[in-house]
Amino acid sequence: MSKKNKFKGTGVAIVTPFTKDGNVDFKGLEKLVNFIIKGGVEYVVVMGTTGESVTLTKEEKQSVVSHVVEAVNKRVPIVLGLGGNNTLELVNSLKKDSFNGIDALLSVSPYYNKPNQRGIYQHYKALSEASPLPIILYNVPGRTSSNMTADTTVKLAEDFKNIIAIKEASGNLEQCMKIIKNKPKDFLVISGDDALTLPMIACGADGVISVVANAFPKDFSEMTRQILAGKVKEAQKLHYKLTDIIEQLFADGNPAGIKAVLEMMKICSSQVRLPLVNVNQATQNALTELVKRYK
Repeated sequence: MSKKNKFKGTGVAIVTPFTKDGNVDFKGLEKLVNFIIKGGVEYVVVMGTTGESVTLTKEEKQSVVSHVVEAVNKRVPIVLGLGGNNTLELVNSLKKDSFNGIDALLSVSPYYNKPNQRGIYQHYKALSEASPLPIILYNVPGRTSSNMTADTTVKLAEDFKNIIAIKEASGNLEQCMKIIKNKPKDFLVISGDDALTLPMIACGADGVISVVANAFPKDFSEMTRQILAGKVKEAQKLHYKLTDIIEQLFADGNPAGIKAVLEMMKICSSQVRLPLVNVNQATQNALTELVKRYK
């Protein structure tokens, strides 16, 4: 399997479990990793948005990554989230840090600064030239306040061989289709939105980096495999089985929603770190009812 084909199918943006007193729950983390791998997912993504990476100390991040590498034990590839809005700082990290056990990096487009397309291109150019690992671009305008256009994505894919994929979470199917139409043949387009995974793959995308698969890895990864194989009706059945849950997972913030479900499933607690808070009672009740009815 080529380096790029490792990331076809379903990746899971794993949560970072916390104990009720707010410390990292390493036992819960190991339980989660084993659960999702047993569920048949293709790879694991650690230290993404869903992993609350921005509220972890540097030491905690290192410990979480080390524990995930140990728990995965080479059973599936691991992608590490490493992004930010300080290009020089990221370049220094890429040159100095150890990435033992990591197969690729997921790097979000710079947030808050709101760079133009030339700035986004130069940012990723600098990362590409410094990175010892393949890079997956991450476009999520709802969090960054800056959209990376299809033209910028395609140019980066054409110009830098170690930029191998994009996690597209713009929610704009027209933009996704433009990337799919014009990208190099072996460049991967990965859905960053659980609810849009089926239509994106139907348009030619290669998989998903999922939130819902933390709790429902078997059904969601099977849905992804079915639509990748062109088995539309089989995929639709699983897609619509999950849509109501997916909607509620994000109704009162991520990862509070998925952590509420994981607590119901006795995998880890629902604890999140400020400034995030647990889901409101209405969302909790809706998720409880949906999980109870899920078969």
